[in-house]
Amino acid sequence: MGLQTPFYQSHLDSNAKIVDFGGWDMPLHYGSQMEEHHAVRQDAGMFDVSHMTVVDVKGQQAKVYLQYLLTNDVDKLQETGKALYSGMLNEKGGVIDDLIVYYIDETNYRVVVNASTREKDLAWMNQQTEGFSVSIAENSDYAMLAVQGPNAIEKTNQVLSANQQQAVDGIGVFFAADSEGYFIARTGYTGEDGYEIMVPADQAGAFWNKLIAVGVKPCGLGARDTLRLEAGMNLYGNDMDESISPLEANMGWTITWQPEERDFIGKSALLAEKEAGVKNKLVGLVLEGRGVIRSHMKVIVEGVGEGETTSGTMSPTLKKSIGMARVPKATSESVMLEIRGKLVPAKVVKPPFVRKGKALV
Repeated sequence: MGLQTPFYQSHLDSNAKIVDFGGWDMPLHYGSQMEEHHAVRQDAGMFDVSHMTVVDVKGQQAKVYLQYLLTNDVDKLQETGKALYSGMLNEKGGVIDDLIVYYIDETNYRVVVNASTREKDLAWMNQQTEGFSVSIAENSDYAMLAVQGPNAIEKTNQVLSANQQQAVDGIGVFFAADSEGYFIARTGYTGEDGYEIMVPADQAGAFWNKLIAVGVKPCGLGARDTLRLEAGMNLYGNDMDESISPLEANMGWTITWQPEERDFIGKSALLAEKEAGVKNKLVGLVLEGRGVIRSHMKVIVEGVGEGETTSGTMSPTLKKSIGMARVPKATSESVMLEIRGKLVPAKVVKPPFVRKGKALV
């Protein structure tokens, strides 16, 4: 038996197929991964993301600490509840994790990191506090639920209190509101609109049941992966890791280079990489022949070199196989994939593949 989230009994009550996921007992699906995927694209679905780690960063130097820790500059955050996506790098410029940081005030930030990297992230964040007046504390008071889809906000608002509805009324994408113990963020990992909600752990089951009552469909890890891949979103451990820089992981946009005087961990390594010439890039692929793209397949770029797929699936929305691959920088419009000993053509595209239910490739 692995670790269990506050929604574990809710999963059992909803007939989930439970699997081990990085030491956690998590739902793979509730009968049909395909139906769950389409529910998010067409209506509203919910995912238990309580295995993610919430870290509160507080202190007089919380801001300057995070400016040093992260590639993206938290100085961009000036309004309470505003969120920022960023990489957290090692000295060599490799991605320790990708994360979201929320601004409460200049002495108080909330950071959400990945489940699989929890221990190393916390160790790294604590290690980097030396010389800063700041405290790092894991916050385990919450369960976390992502409600995603074109009808997600409307349906979720039906089960929120009047005060909570008022708090979230009109909040923009990548903003959060804190009301009656709920931290409600307009963020997600599916390419659809919706919320990621931190719920007091002792209220998790009741909140789940309220959402089911208004027609929100429980969704598992299987649908979460096909949705995020259609949305062109990286999965840590697949599309990037500590050996890969953000410049080779389609994360260059998360690096704030100015002002020049701001230093951050990994900056000198990234500058050296840029000066030497970035060798590879992360691209989207759409398979043009038969088969399914999976990770770690050889990618052959005629006249240029070779690469490797990092993620792949059969897209339920597009009815085609899609994937991500790290390929030589000079790769242009087409490549060949080695699938079961045969070479299969694939088109190179810029992710996302699907956004808000609409095919983009």
